[in-house]
Amino acid sequence: MHNQSSLAPVAGLSEARFPGHGEHAPLDLPNLSPRLEAQLADLVVSPGFDDWAQALARVGNCAHPVRLHGHSTTLDAATGEVLSSYSSTEEPLGVTHVRCGNRRASVCPSCSRVYAADTYQLIRAGIVGGKTVPPTVAENPLVFATLTAPSFGHVHGHRDGRPCRPHAGRKGAPRCRHGLPATCAARHGENDPLVGRPLCPGCYDHASHLVWQWWAPELWKRFSIALRRSVAKALGVPATRLEEVATVQYAKVAEYQRRGVIHFHALIRLDGPTTPDGFAPAPDRLDAPQLAELIKDAAAGVRLTVTGVDRDDPARTLAFGAQVDTRPVTTRARPDDPDRSLTPGQVAGYLAKYATKAADDHDTGTDVSSDPHHRRLRAVVRDLADRADAHQQATGDEAYAKLGEWTHMLGFRGHFGTKSRRYSITLTALRRARRRAQTLINQSRAQGKPLDLAALEADLLADDDHETTLVIGSWTYLGTGWPTEAQTVLATAAAARAREHERWKAERRRDAHGPRDNQQGRTE
Repeated sequence: MHNQSSLAPVAGLSEARFPGHGEHAPLDLPNLSPRLEAQLADLVVSPGFDDWAQALARVGNCAHPVRLHGHSTTLDAATGEVLSSYSSTEEPLGVTHVRCGNRRASVCPSCSRVYAADTYQLIRAGIVGGKTVPPTVAENPLVFATLTAPSFGHVHGHRDGRPCRPHAGRKGAPRCRHGLPATCAARHGENDPLVGRPLCPGCYDHASHLVWQWWAPELWKRFSIALRRSVAKALGVPATRLEEVATVQYAKVAEYQRRGVIHFHALIRLDGPTTPDGFAPAPDRLDAPQLAELIKDAAAGVRLTVTGVDRDDPARTLAFGAQVDTRPVTTRARPDDPDRSLTPGQVAGYLAKYATKAADDHDTGTDVSSDPHHRRLRAVVRDLADRADAHQQATGDEAYAKLGEWTHMLGFRGHFGTKSRRYSITLTALRRARRRAQTLINQSRAQGKPLDLAALEADLLADDDHETTLVIGSWTYLGTGWPTEAQTVLATAAAARAREHERWKAERRRDAHGPRDNQQGRTE
């Protein structure tokens, strides 16, 4: 199935030298069934294809846009004067399409890229400044930390060419109580389907895996409290007076591992005392390596005792795994330690990419439909949820309330991306700035006047108190997604081509300017 050069989402991205543009570069549409191929052929020759392509372009190739019907009026907030009006009937399809905004790459590649780009800017601003954050923040100690889950049983792993698990010696490999080998000498590749699966499914503690995942947000909360207490002790002040001397700021994301459990990746920064803008210099008594050690100690000391899902399920004492990695982040390369130094762009890119992953095959590299470990986890979490519901009805205990609603997340109910209030700018402010910028761009095009968005950054990022207009509207929700499977497939393919174009532009920037920290939000 070939795309036509008139396809709006691709043509709008085209440049003369971009190899992915034109009839010689069809969209990638693999493994099409005869039915879907016929549906696509009917779509591209239909009278309404151009109108649909325009609607697709306006939502940036979103795979599952929200469909609305209604109207809105924009007023001058001071005078009440009507500045403009809009109705969905003005659209070629008679419907207003709005991006779905899903962060998961497997659900909507286009919206996921926007989410990742925003996350990149949010993370990076807390490292080197920008986006209303002063550049002096770069002088404060900063650590990139990974807090892992504990072991619930031995699993196969990719270990950079080394054996999965070493042999026990000449006496032969030991076996578990189910008679299966307790070691593995294979050298698994990164994409080996065995990676992440238990050596013995019967020995693996699936229930504790899922209970730990359910309480992981509470573990992080206790870790953050413990870290603040440790910092206060290191600075020689009571924990209750820490904010008079220093504050601990962070931005973290949760990432699913191949075994189906999340790890927390976090940037943790030590600032000075609380100020109106929240970015005071850190006390010089603690540097980044010392902060890294405090993080390790705090993570190792966190314990949380929880009840079981019912009377037959035992109580458990939960903790983080022993593998806690902490790496100081510098704003410049360190020639004395090139393997351990991390640049702002690297860290921001890592976290932005992690923030768009989920617990399915597209995001973890695991084929959930054929992976017995993930099928078992889903079966166990459904069983635990049923037991928790029955226990709640009998006793009123809500410790595991609504566990069944998080089966698709393997019991993890937390946010995938969070930050402390004063780490940096918020996603809300970035999205508001994008809307304002798009309005200015449209006005600039209509008036034929040049526009310098960089010079307007402060106004674009200003709080709502600076808004001068009021929008009043009435809207009806019609549904989510494109009406046909062919439209969804074509939207996803166009989003993939747009991603290729962004990568191509990033490579051209690197070729033109040489290796350096990319400030444009590249997250590949």
